Formats: sequence, structure tokens, C-alpha cells
Amino acid sequence: MCTAISFFSRKHYFGRNLDLEGSFGESVAIVPRNFPWEYRFTDAPATKCAIIGVATEIGGIPLFYDAVNEHGLGIAALNFPKNAVYREKNPDKCNLASFELIPYLLTACKTVAEAKEVLKGIELVAEPFGKGLPVTPLHWMVSDREASIVVEPTAGGLMVYDNPVGVLTNNPPFPIQLAKLDDYLYLTPYEPVSRFSEHLKLAPYSRGMGALGLPGDSSSTSRFVRAVFARENIVAGEEEENAVSAFFRMLDNVAMLRGCVRLKEGVYEETVYSSCANCDDGVYYVTTNTDRSVSAYDLHRENLDADAAKFYPIGGKLRIARKN
Repeated sequence: MCTAISFFSRKHYFGRNLDLEGSFGESVAIVPRNFPWEYRFTDAPATKCAIIGVATEIGGIPLFYDAVNEHGLGIAALNFPKNAVYREKNPDKCNLASFELIPYLLTACKTVAEAKEVLKGIELVAEPFGKGLPVTPLHWMVSDREASIVVEPTAGGLMVYDNPVGVLTNNPPFPIQLAKLDDYLYLTPYEPVSRFSEHLKLAPYSRGMGALGLPGDSSSTSRFVRAVFARENIVAGEEEENAVSAFFRMLDNVAMLRGCVRLKEGVYEETVYSSCANCDDGVYYVTTNTDRSVSAYDLHRENLDADAAKFYPIGGKLRIARKN
């Protein structure tokens, strides 16, 4: 389970919670323009864009969970169990494995509009990365400053939906999640007005009662509603630190707390890491379940014309600033 958010303050921010039952050795990966991408069934795009994001590195290859390119286009992959349908190779299309979609689009495209055009010619096929690594059921959110879309491989084909709320979680399919917002149209960040009765004088007894009924559980539909409500109403401020802090606050609002979602005895779903990319400046901010302090990685401090990727491991112990 995961939650991704695209958010605008003074700049465009894009990030997510990765919710799993454990870490897979994630790193912040910085991939320069001349990295020799190799795809299973197609040639690499002629366009060369540098990429930064969070990935698991296997044999020098980054398997991205989320990333942005040097032009500010961001993509996050989220679990989509029981709904993702991959197809057989199509000789008339560009065939990609699910783990190849993020680097392919971020290398080939600068904007969501360009990504939508490229997606028209893509077929996602059931191809594992390697032995012991099953094909993961995924869907994706793709965002830039101007727009956001959701990409879902379904029984009906590769569906691309405009995303007016800039949020994605997991199941059910995106159109159903979006329709669920109608159930909460009464919510407000303001003090509520009584409509209970014309004869009873009812008044709020606490701040925040305008959002009574906002779901608080960890299901994907509830996280979706909660994240959209936060995104639509949070006041982030103009300074970079304020915007980044606000973004992580939104992710904290939908985080998985260790022990609150139990898969079996001793196995828990938890938020392994949270990311927030300043897409305009190419800076990736990351916190983890073991280190809540914010670490920053700057794409533009690297040699973007190199041909080898760099990996910066994340995690470690909590850093505490002792004041006395």
C-alpha cells in the first residue's frame, strides 16, 4: 500500500509514502543522461534525460519506486493488486516490462502531455526483472507543473486518466476512487453550520468539527480521501523549508504505523520511506522509518553527462539533535 501526492506551493513538489512489510535496501539513485539503459524488448529512447529518485539497485541498475527527471516530470509506481493486467508482446507497439516504464517515460518525455502521447504506443507485458523477482502489479501517477495523470494496466487495456486531485493510492481503480469523494462533499476546514434542526440550537464544542467523518483508517480508499482533503486545504507557505515540511505533514497524515496493519503474526505493513521532490530544482528530500530527519539530494550537483549511476543508501538510525 502506498500514497503519492503532486502539490503546488511556490514550486512543484512530488512524492510518496512507500508502504511495505520491510525494506529492500532502497537508495537515492541519480542516473545521468548517458547511462546505458537497456530494455528487454525495445531500444532506448533517443532523448537523454537525467533522473533522480528512490530505487533498489540490482547489478548497477536502479529499479525505481518514484523519480523525477531534470525537466520536472515525476512518476511514482504504486501497488495495484488483483487489478493490474499485463499482456502478451504486441508487435505493433513498444513492449515494456512494468519496471521499465519509469525510466522509459522519464528518459523520453519532458511533460505529462508528451508522456500521454508516448503511452498510446506502449504495451506493458508480464516480464519479471529476474529469477526470484515476481512481476509486481502496479499503476502509476505521472505529474508535472501543469497536469497529472494515472496510468493503469487493466483487462480493458492500458488506461490513462486525467487526475484532477493530484493524489493516488492503491485499489480500487482510479475512477472509482475519484467517485468516492462525492461521499464526503460535506467536509469543510471551517467551523460547521448546524443543519440538524430548525428548532435546536446546536453548536460546535471543538475546533476541527467541520471534518467530522473524514475516514481515519489505513485502507487505500480512506487514505485517498484523507490525502485529497489535506492537499486541497493545507497552507504551505512560500519558503522551501515550509513547503517541504507541509508536504511531509501530508504524507504523515496517511502513513502506515508499524503494528497498526498486521499481515500475520510479527509481520506489519509500515511506511518504509517518504519522499518529496522539488521538481523545479531537482532536489529530492527523503525520510525513513528508522530516521525521521530529512536528507536532501541535489540532482544538479552531479555530473549529468556521465554514464554511470550513483547510489546513496537511505535509512540508518534516528539522528537526535540534543540541546543540553
